[in-house]
Amino acid sequence: MLTTTTTKVLEPGDIEAALDVLDRDPVANAFVAARVQVAGLDPWRLGGEMWGWYSGGRLESLCYAGANLVPICAGPEAVRAFADRARRAGRRCSSIVGPAEATSALWSLLEPHWGPAREVRAHQPLMVTRSMPADIEADPLVRRIRKDEMEVIMPACVAMFTEEVGVSPLAGDGGLLYQARVAELVGSGRSFARIEDGRVVFKAEIGAATPRACQIQGVWVAPEHRGRGLSVTGMAAVLRYALAEVSPVVSLYVNDYNTAARAAYRRVGFEETGAFMSVLF
Repeated sequence: MLTTTTTKVLEPGDIEAALDVLDRDPVANAFVAARVQVAGLDPWRLGGEMWGWYSGGRLESLCYAGANLVPICAGPEAVRAFADRARRAGRRCSSIVGPAEATSALWSLLEPHWGPAREVRAHQPLMVTRSMPADIEADPLVRRIRKDEMEVIMPACVAMFTEEVGVSPLAGDGGLLYQARVAELVGSGRSFARIEDGRVVFKAEIGAATPRACQIQGVWVAPEHRGRGLSVTGMAAVLRYALAEVSPVVSLYVNDYNTAARAAYRRVGFEETGAFMSVLF
């Protein structure tokens, strides 16, 4: 029994306690919760370690340490413990992302050792909805992408990622990991697009999904089709699928400077309920 404040790498037998922590905020924690529910806590299957912070023998906070470093339900003391472990391990992640307060505190402790970052997005509104908009007609041409349409959807996914993150997902391993992730979303029926003349003009994915909440990601409109309102009607179509078939709560987070996207999401009924922060390396 752990009786003092401490951290450790969680093991498969700790999964129930970890899920209890994740369930405290099913919307903010949807990304990590979805991975844990599918892969458990084995680092090889999970794609990284799950660190646990204990107080008085009880698991209180988590930190996912994989391609992303993600603090979960982490107060100041847990953040300090996770920062110390991360500093000693060395940077292995391509980003730190999570609820803004904990992520900001974590980065302030790691920046002297890991900095400078390529970019810091300090305030990314977390937006949530539980219902379809009454006054927006969903785009009837937005549909699920089929497995035989990978060559159609991939250029749009690469364009979206490069525009959003600032680097191409094809760098490094030639895009093998990114293509596998896109294929996973297509194969699970969570990739959606409107296709005109063989080209994607709107796309989005339900990137993380649990029975309690899911998260839309990768929203993109081809540059030559922007200004047609496709993001509003397209999002309404994806939202319809998400609410009917995935989860009762749908969320997303968006860069605060992307005023057009924020306005489009509000038109579809999303409301800002909190904020995320991302540190990109």
